[in-house]
Amino acid sequence: MRPLVIGIAGGTGSGKTTLTRELISHFPTRVSVVYHDNYYKRNDHLTYDERAALNYDAPEAFDNDLMIAQLKELIKGKQIECPVYDYTVHNRSAQTLTIDPAPVIIVEGILIYCFSELCELFDIKIFVDTDADVRILRRVKRDVMERGRTLESVESQYLNTVKPMHELHVEPSKRQADIIVPEGGRNFVALDMLIKRVERHLAS
Repeated sequence: MRPLVIGIAGGTGSGKTTLTRELISHFPTRVSVVYHDNYYKRNDHLTYDERAALNYDAPEAFDNDLMIAQLKELIKGKQIECPVYDYTVHNRSAQTLTIDPAPVIIVEGILIYCFSELCELFDIKIFVDTDADVRILRRVKRDVMERGRTLESVESQYLNTVKPMHELHVEPSKRQADIIVPEGGRNFVALDMLIKRVERHLAS
């Protein structure tokens, strides 16, 4: 049986990961997750400061060819070695993450609906839609507490790349979605509907 492939997109801090975690908690042994962020291009040829200055919110920042190839392998039932991105050094880690095939595959990322070849692989396309003020507050908290960034660097990145790229790429990509979910994993009505859809797939 072909796995059910679910795309979960939305702006930074919108609640994509919360929604993903809720699905994993309901189907802990039946779901594999692929994060678009892990497919940022490797930039070993650049210094740390040069890497820090790159625009990570533009579609061209990602190695989508590798992601698409590996996602197709997962869909075929094959194990993959996913790259791992290290936010503290703005580059890929030397490690890889083994991802096993599963009946349900979730692909999460801000810009995943910007690529038609990637969209074609999704059975369900979800866009998590959350107020911009809420998203920036979550972004600040995450980047400072979890990723070792300074408040000044988060502010600069948000104003210079995150906000303009959201308006240019992320928000328009919402038109590709099958379902728009306000507030992500905190929207229990939408979550319940999605859980029931997954249950039907697993029972088929």
